[in-house]
Amino acid sequence: MTSEALVSRAGTIAMERVTPNVFTTTKLRGCNPSFVITSDGVVVIDTPQLPTKAVAMRREAESHGPIRYVVNTEHHVDHIFGNYYFKGAGTVVNHRELYERFMVVFPELDPFAYAYESVPGDNPKGTDLDDPEGVALWPDRDEYYQDPNKGRIVFTGDLTLRVGDHTFNLLHTPGHTPGQLAVHVPEERVVFTGDTIFSGCQTWLMTSDVDQWLAALERIRTLDFDWIVPGHGPVVTKQYLDVQRSHLMEWKTAVATAIASGWSRDETIARVSFRDRFGPVDIGQGYMLDYIQSRNAAALYDKLTGSTPQLTAPDGTPAQAAGTR
Repeated sequence: MTSEALVSRAGTIAMERVTPNVFTTTKLRGCNPSFVITSDGVVVIDTPQLPTKAVAMRREAESHGPIRYVVNTEHHVDHIFGNYYFKGAGTVVNHRELYERFMVVFPELDPFAYAYESVPGDNPKGTDLDDPEGVALWPDRDEYYQDPNKGRIVFTGDLTLRVGDHTFNLLHTPGHTPGQLAVHVPEERVVFTGDTIFSGCQTWLMTSDVDQWLAALERIRTLDFDWIVPGHGPVVTKQYLDVQRSHLMEWKTAVATAIASGWSRDETIARVSFRDRFGPVDIGQGYMLDYIQSRNAAALYDKLTGSTPQLTAPDGTPAQAAGTR
């Protein structure tokens, strides 16, 4: 599909101003895609999962100057699917651990199919917050995987980008995912954490490493900043690091206590839940509430007992072996 066709079918996107040069949106299904304006162009941090919003955000970002880089904070589909609509707009930057998982089909989740759930049509999981016009922009699966627009700059450890009068410190903060990044922009006193922070909504643990995640929070705490742009939920201050830490620790403690009490895996899944404690599921995915509770409890049980993970698909059925994409 040509860039002209994409633009003609694009809608609008309401960006929220965090600082004079930092914009995000916290009202979409998916992550909080953002961009930073510099004296030498724009840096995009995560891209919208919804096709029309990805096209609209690209158009909005380019109205402030050429896009120099697109940085993804993790490999989960809601942070990377929109890269497809940013082809030709800046260089994509990925951590090596993210790059190697970019849109890979895992036994428990097919990211391409899950992304399509955001398009209502005949899909009962779509909502009016999602993307009814997205069907017209949706790529063929094989076409998409020929070039999903993954990283051209791929790195390990940390990386610093300097763009015009701004510095972008890309900090490896694994925990939620192995390739997790925090992007610290000291000139704006802002840090983009990806899903290391779930602000005011349920935390998705899944296959995460909670101990690494706690360490990531402490690394972010050492930075000098005023605002956190989280992976999901409203923009918050540094104090929210303590809230996120408490959620992680409560989950881990609850499951550890269940194990110490002799509960089986099934009993733990059935009885350990924070569905009424840690807020709603992020926008447009309320139907995933029970899945989040059961998968969080199951993943922690398997990790704390040293058991082989028993993966399930979002519909609750046992996950089957999957291909490589």
